Amino acid sequence: MSSPKTVSADSGETFKTLRNLWPYMWPTERPDLRMRVVWATFYLVISKIVLILVPYFFKWVTNALNGQLDAPGYIPLILTGAVMLVLAYNAAKIIQAGLNQLRDALFASVGQYAVRQLAYKTFVHMHQLSLRFHLERRTGGLSRVIERGTKGIETIVRFTILNTLPTILEFALTAVIFAFAYGFSYLLVVAATVWAYTWFTIKASDWRINIRREMNDSDTDANTKAIDSLLNFETVKYFGNETMEAKRFDASMARYEDAATKTWTSLGWLNFGQAVIFGVGMAIVMVMSAREVQAGTQSLGDFVFINAMLMQLSIPLNFIGFIYREIRQGLTDIEQMFDLLDVQQEVQDKPGAEPLKVDKAAIRFDDVHFAYDSNRPILKGISFEVPAGKTVAIVGPSGAGKSTISRLLFRFYDVQSGSVTIDGQDVRDVTQESLRKVIGMVPQDTVLFNDTIAYNIRYGRTDAIDEEVEKAAEMAQISGFIKHLPEGYQAMVGERGLKLSGGEKQRVAIARTILKAPPILILDEATSALDTATEQEIQSALDIVSRGRTTLVIAHRLSTVIGADEIIVLKDGLIAERGTHRALLKQDGLYASMWNRQREADEAEERLRQVRESDDMGVVIRGTPAAE
Repeated sequence: MSSPKTVSADSGETFKTLRNLWPYMWPTERPDLRMRVVWATFYLVISKIVLILVPYFFKWVTNALNGQLDAPGYIPLILTGAVMLVLAYNAAKIIQAGLNQLRDALFASVGQYAVRQLAYKTFVHMHQLSLRFHLERRTGGLSRVIERGTKGIETIVRFTILNTLPTILEFALTAVIFAFAYGFSYLLVVAATVWAYTWFTIKASDWRINIRREMNDSDTDANTKAIDSLLNFETVKYFGNETMEAKRFDASMARYEDAATKTWTSLGWLNFGQAVIFGVGMAIVMVMSAREVQAGTQSLGDFVFINAMLMQLSIPLNFIGFIYREIRQGLTDIEQMFDLLDVQQEVQDKPGAEPLKVDKAAIRFDDVHFAYDSNRPILKGISFEVPAGKTVAIVGPSGAGKSTISRLLFRFYDVQSGSVTIDGQDVRDVTQESLRKVIGMVPQDTVLFNDTIAYNIRYGRTDAIDEEVEKAAEMAQISGFIKHLPEGYQAMVGERGLKLSGGEKQRVAIARTILKAPPILILDEATSALDTATEQEIQSALDIVSRGRTTLVIAHRLSTVIGADEIIVLKDGLIAERGTHRALLKQDGLYASMWNRQREADEAEERLRQVRESDDMGVVIRGTPAAE
C-alpha cells in the first residue's frame, strides 16, 4: 500500500470529510432511513430533557429528607414526599434509559446501511480498477484496509449522530442551569474545566493518531504475510521453509505488539490527564458550593444537585474525548479506503461507448506498440489478423510479449499506439462489458473459487441450468471424474482449487468456457504446466471447445499449435517469423530451433520415464518371493 497521508487537523479538511460522509448519514435514496434519523434525533432531545430532571429530583429528595419541601408548585403535592420523589427520581432514570435505547435501535439500521453501501462501493470500484493496480497490490493488505475502513465508517456515522449532538445539547443545558441558578462564577469554572478537558483531549488524541497508524500498518503487514504464506502452502512445504515463514510473521507481529503497547500506554496517559483536569474542576466547584451551604445561601439539596450535575456532566465530557478519539481513529482507519476510492480507472469506457457488435469475430492488431514501463517496450509495432473461425498461434521465447497480446485484446490495458479491432471496431470505442462477454479464456494458471465444482463451471454463464453445466463438463471430459466424487458436482474445490489436480482444474476452466460459448477464444499457455499425457488429453478437449470459433493460442509447447492456421513467432516485441508449422520448419529459423530443442527435451524425458519404469519393474521382480 502507499504510505498513508497524515490526517490533517485543519477544520477545512474535517468539514470536507464530514461532507463526504453526509450521504451515508442522510441517505437520500432511502426516505425510510431518513425518517429513522429524524425520530432518533427527537428521542435524543426528549431523553436529554428528562436527564436534566434527574438531578432536580435528587435535590428535592435530599431537601425533603432534611425537612425542606422546595419542589416547584407545578409538581403535584402527592409527589413532594420523600418516598414519592425517590420513586420519581428512579422513574426519570428509567425513562431516560429507555429513550436512549429506542434512539439507538432506530439508528442501528442507518449505521449498518452506511457500512454496506461503502463496502459495496469500494468492492465495485476495486473490480473496475486496472489489472496493473491489482498486480502491484497485496490481497491481504487490501482486505484488511476494507475491513477497518467499513468499521471506521460505522464509527464515524454512528458517533456523529448519537454522541456529538447529545454532548453539545447536554453541555448547553448544563451551562444554562449553572448560569441562571447559581451565578456566572460557577459557569466560569465549569466552562474553564470543559475547555481545558477538551483542549487536552484533542492534543493528546492527535499525538496518539500516529501511534495508531503505526499499529495499523504493522497489523496490515502481518496479515498480508500470513495470507501470502498460507496461499503458498505447498511452496513453503516444498522448500521446508516453515520456520522462516514463522519468523517473518513473528517479526511483523513483534512490530504490531510494540505499536499496540504504545497505543494502550498512551491511552492510559490520556485517561489520567482527563481525570486530573476534571477532578480539579469538580473540587473547585464543590468547595464553592460547600462554603455557600455553610453560609446558608444554599441548601444541602443544592450541594447534592451541583454534585449530581457535575457527575452527569462528566459523562458527556468523557464522550467528548471518546467521540474525538473514535472519529479521528475512524478517519485513520478509513483514509486508505478513501485512497482506494480516489484511485482513477486506468482503462475507462469512452463517453457514449456502444456495445460491441460481433458478426464474424475477426481480430486485427494493427501496428500495436505497448509498454508496461516506458523504459522497457514490450510490443514494437506488431500487426497480424485472426480471420473469423480460424486459429492463430503466438509463440516465442519468454518475455517476447505473448501474454501481453491477450491482455490487450481483453483491454486490461490500452495500446500506446496502433489499434486492436474486432470486426473493424476498435476495442477502445466499445464498452468493456460487451467486449469481455464475447471472449473466452483458458489460462495457464487456472484459479478456482473456494466453492463447488458446479459453481465454478456455472461461473461461465451464471444463469445456466444444471443440465447445461453437466453437458459442458461432459464436453470438457471431466464429467466422469465428477460423478465418482461422493458429493458430485457439489464437491468443494478448496482455496484456489487446491483439492483438484492441474489437469482437473484445466478441465473445469474449459467447461466454464464451453458454457460461456464465446465467439472468440483465447488459450493462454493452457497446457504448459501439465505433463505430456495430461497435455494430450486436455488438448483434445481444447480442440472441441475451439471448433468453429476465432481462436488465439498463446503457446510455449509447440506441439500444441501444429494444427494452427498460422503461427506467429515473436522475438523482442517484434514478429520474427510467421507461417504454418511446416512452412516455419522449412525456413529453419527461430521456430525450427525452438521446435528441435523441445523435441530433444521431450525425447530425453521419455527415455528417463522408460528407465524409471524399468527400475520399478526390477524392484517388483526382485521383491517377489521365490515359488516353492
